[in-house]
Amino acid sequence: MERKTIDPATEAMLQRAEGISTLFSRADEIKPCTIGAEGSCCRICAMGPCRITGKDKEEKTGVCGATPSTIAARNFARMVAAGAAAHSDHGRDAVMALLAAARGEAPGFEVKDEVKLEAVAGYLGIPTEGKEKNKLAEEVALKALENFGQQSGQLSYISRAPAKRQEIWEKEGVVPRGIDREIVEVLHRTTVGTDQEAKSILDAALRCALGSGWGGSMLATDIQDVLFGTPSAIRSRANLGVLKEDEVNIVLHGHEPTLSEMIVAAASDPELVEYAKSKGAAGINLAGICCTSNEALMRHGVPPAGNVVMQELAILTGAVDAMVVDVQCVFQGLAKIAEKKHCLLITTSKKAHIPGAVHVQFEEDRPLEVAEEIVKA
Repeated sequence: MERKTIDPATEAMLQRAEGISTLFSRADEIKPCTIGAEGSCCRICAMGPCRITGKDKEEKTGVCGATPSTIAARNFARMVAAGAAAHSDHGRDAVMALLAAARGEAPGFEVKDEVKLEAVAGYLGIPTEGKEKNKLAEEVALKALENFGQQSGQLSYISRAPAKRQEIWEKEGVVPRGIDREIVEVLHRTTVGTDQEAKSILDAALRCALGSGWGGSMLATDIQDVLFGTPSAIRSRANLGVLKEDEVNIVLHGHEPTLSEMIVAAASDPELVEYAKSKGAAGINLAGICCTSNEALMRHGVPPAGNVVMQELAILTGAVDAMVVDVQCVFQGLAKIAEKKHCLLITTSKKAHIPGAVHVQFEEDRPLEVAEEIVKA
């Protein structure tokens, strides 16, 4: 049998799959589309989809006359816009959580790193002297939100880049103005009959990417440090062996630390630990998958059970009692495996539902209460 991984735990679980569909088996079954891989399939308008193929494909065009270069650039730019939207929307949620915490509207959340708060205020050009913690946090959140919707100028965090790099971006015209504006503009430019020059399209994609990297993504990192504490180096175990045979195993998977922070708090509640023991378990064990795993690891020492391609395999062990997910990187294939392996798949975001999962809406005005409901389930 062809070896599919260098990880012995993954290899062992694949041998136990017993005909159950996983990412690995589906990758074998599905042949990638070579036309799509080259960016040569255009499905942006209703006149297509137009597939540009053959030895003379460089001489061909879509129904509208779009060349292969234009089609490939549009496809790539739209992927950039989708990625920027996902990571920046995550950043927006973090900022909204900080704003709610500052106004006392999110019990359980508070500013945990005042030094980082003052640093972020400095990056955003906000004076800090003599300001009460929550007042400053509110100003930081409101200024951060402006970066999403502003229509002109440049993002606040662009000033953090090396001066020489800023000069290059300015010269090339790719300095992002507002996070959301650049995403919307890419989608507009790539609509049929709009921008039809590959270089122009790719310049817009680059500006959109910078808007995410030096906007939503960087804001998310800083704001999460303010809310949950700036992490430091920590030692942990890793891989599927962190699951425990005699405890209730809850796996956190997704991207939002607002959820994972509360699950960590709920899982250490003495009443819930006793509740688990009343059902015959020795306690409650938390583990992580993917990006949420990193958040829970670096602040609380919650060990990672695996990476993104191992999410189905964690459930396949039969040891996971619940996998709690929010947004991004969560496979729809989890639901069928969870059903077969007596595992609750719990979705928590209004943006991300999965057929066959149990949905428990995470609400930031009662975060710990919702987390306790999830852990008790």
